[in-house]
Amino acid sequence: MSIVCVALMALTACAGAEIKPNLSNTKAVTQTNNNWYQAGEAKIKALQSIPTFPKQAKNVIFFVGDGMSLATVNAARIYEGQQKGQPGEENLLSFEQFPHTALSKTYNTNLQTPDSAGTMSAMITGVKTKAGAISVDERVAIGVCGDKKYPVLSLLSRAEMAGMNTGVVTTTRLTHATPAATYAHAESRSWEADSDLPKNADNCQDIAAQLIDYPHGNGLEVAMGGGRRNFIPNTYADPEYSMLKPGKRGDGRDLTQEWLNKYPNAAYVWNHQQFKALDLSQTDHLLGLFEPSHMQYEMNRSKDEAGEPSLTEMTETAIKMLAQKDKPYFLMIEGGRIDHGHHAGYAKLALTETVEFSRAIEAALAHVDLDETLIIVTADHAHTMTFSGYAQRGNPILGKIVVPDDEGNPSNQLQLDAQGKPMTTLSYANGPGYVNGDQRPDLTHVDTTADNYKQAATIPLKSETHSGEDVIIYATGAGSQLVRGVLEQNMIYHIMKTALTEQLNRNLK
Repeated sequence: MSIVCVALMALTACAGAEIKPNLSNTKAVTQTNNNWYQAGEAKIKALQSIPTFPKQAKNVIFFVGDGMSLATVNAARIYEGQQKGQPGEENLLSFEQFPHTALSKTYNTNLQTPDSAGTMSAMITGVKTKAGAISVDERVAIGVCGDKKYPVLSLLSRAEMAGMNTGVVTTTRLTHATPAATYAHAESRSWEADSDLPKNADNCQDIAAQLIDYPHGNGLEVAMGGGRRNFIPNTYADPEYSMLKPGKRGDGRDLTQEWLNKYPNAAYVWNHQQFKALDLSQTDHLLGLFEPSHMQYEMNRSKDEAGEPSLTEMTETAIKMLAQKDKPYFLMIEGGRIDHGHHAGYAKLALTETVEFSRAIEAALAHVDLDETLIIVTADHAHTMTFSGYAQRGNPILGKIVVPDDEGNPSNQLQLDAQGKPMTTLSYANGPGYVNGDQRPDLTHVDTTADNYKQAATIPLKSETHSGEDVIIYATGAGSQLVRGVLEQNMIYHIMKTALTEQLNRNLK
């Protein structure tokens, strides 16, 4: 044995030298009685007992949390746990317990940091495209209504063509980018009503009209969300807000009435009372438009005079209706206002929306058989909200940062910035919460958990931007085993389509 080897024996093994540690003076470690150790052992057993799901699914439910970044999930997990009276960190949202996960690369073909139109088009058609495009491929000229059209078929359309039931549920306008990509094709996401189209757009159709004139199968069985103004003429008063918020259509079409005329046993509802009074056994096609624009934030929903259903209620109703007569179905459900809370710089709005999104997924799990249903949960893109500082465990996620004492135990000591001012755990890289340099307010006596508290931002913008980081895909049920690794975002379509192969082929014959 070399002198060098002898010198290094305590640090590393040398070729041909066997090093045996001397444990004669070491007391046995009793970590088997430690709660963390026991929890780890229990988790291993749970992972080993996860059932193997069938590879083929009868139904697919696709949940999209718009803007639901990893930081959003982390913060919402704690927020929900703390609402239950827990420290929060150990809590899990409903979908975080799914057995299969992967990372999704969200860039558009022309942007590193994407938009919702291009990302949802990728997830629902299997083809990545430009930002702003609705279910057309990347050859499209954004905003140009021309002869060159490049539509690509969505999975919802494939399901309709195969005779399956289909549905779309969202808390945004039903004509907004994410829901629109399931049933429409457009060179611009902004063409929600005919009044949004460019001049001389004779060969282009607005998104709302495409829902009513939908050419595939028997048409969508369920379509619920906001966006009422895009479906009624500008000569009509809105039923909820009188003349304050009239319709946007300049072509005189009342698309809500056309829905009722087009389908037998059709229903149209615009408030909570009508929604609760629905007889699903007598309804084959349901259109729900609960606001002129986006639906209320969950935090404000109880203040809506006409009333509107929660995302959880809409989810349960959609599943019950689509599953009637034991038909296979495809359902897309969007928690769309997570994104809007972030854009406005209000983390509390975004977290409240994420918790409600989790509740909707929990409700869906109670109504399906996972041996025949694939559930995928993901986000279309991330946001710039950051989760930082050294807050002690259990510190309010929306609160000011309180750090442990020097011995690592709980304290009441605030973490201060370089100006001697308190900090919050959550902030944004950019957005409307920017305050210049030493003008940053002293938060000592500010309630940062209040509904109207706007998180600080590093760079000034009227609206906070998306982030280009990856998002997580969570999956359970039939066909979920394909969700693993780091995936291009358009792979989500291919995973869902693969799980539905037998249904699509059987019903197309």
